[in-house]
Amino acid sequence: MKRILVLLVILVLLVILFSVGFSKDLIESGKEAYKKGDYQKAAQLYQKACDGGNIGGCLGLGFLYEDGQGVNQDYQKAAQLYQKACDGGSAFGCSNLGFLYQNGQGVNQDYQKAAQLYQKACDSGEAGGCLNLGFLYNKGQGVNQDYQKAAQLYQKACDGGEAGGCFNLGFLYEDGQGVNQDHQKAVELFQKVCDSGEAKGCLGLGFLYENGQSFSTAKQYYGRACDLGLQLGCDNYRMLNDKGY
Repeated sequence: MKRILVLLVILVLLVILFSVGFSKDLIESGKEAYKKGDYQKAAQLYQKACDGGNIGGCLGLGFLYEDGQGVNQDYQKAAQLYQKACDGGSAFGCSNLGFLYQNGQGVNQDYQKAAQLYQKACDSGEAGGCLNLGFLYNKGQGVNQDYQKAAQLYQKACDGGEAGGCFNLGFLYEDGQGVNQDHQKAVELFQKVCDSGEAKGCLGLGFLYENGQSFSTAKQYYGRACDLGLQLGCDNYRMLNDKGY
């Protein structure tokens, strides 16, 4: 009898291990299909993984429904999948769901709910959640407006590798909101964003140097923003060029 029980336990464990491994394979195959542009196949694989209890599959499928890739765009379905991922411990699921609540896509717009979800994601180390929560504090949406709190969250996002956090924090330093006004610090933050290949950082530097009457340097950064695909960078470059700088 004991031998039968032991064999049954081993069998159950093997089934569980096989299921976990199979789900992981589905996720990896889904990622490969997505990279190749086969969004329909990616959706099918993520669906199987999600049905098998892998929250990564739910998260990936939610992203496809949000963007309408491989499936008909359906924000409500995306919200349901992000909720499932968030409930399963995915910080990205919470952050993505927060974004839908912030913008009223697939759910009723609710800034307070968005703030709660971003907080949960940020507390779990998801830099995007910190960035978005900082934005809500910056604007006073769903929370009391608090520039100091926004600055702290932008700093956390920036430290976590989120270029948008560095960029937004740069503006707070330039304007002296929530931090002591520090033009040089703003320049350093925008430079960090620009060096990471983000056009908006180069554009921000262009604005700062133009405002400081350093037109030739401003033109260089507008040119970099233009090269990175930002039309406003091209327009500002052309404007300064026409003025002879």
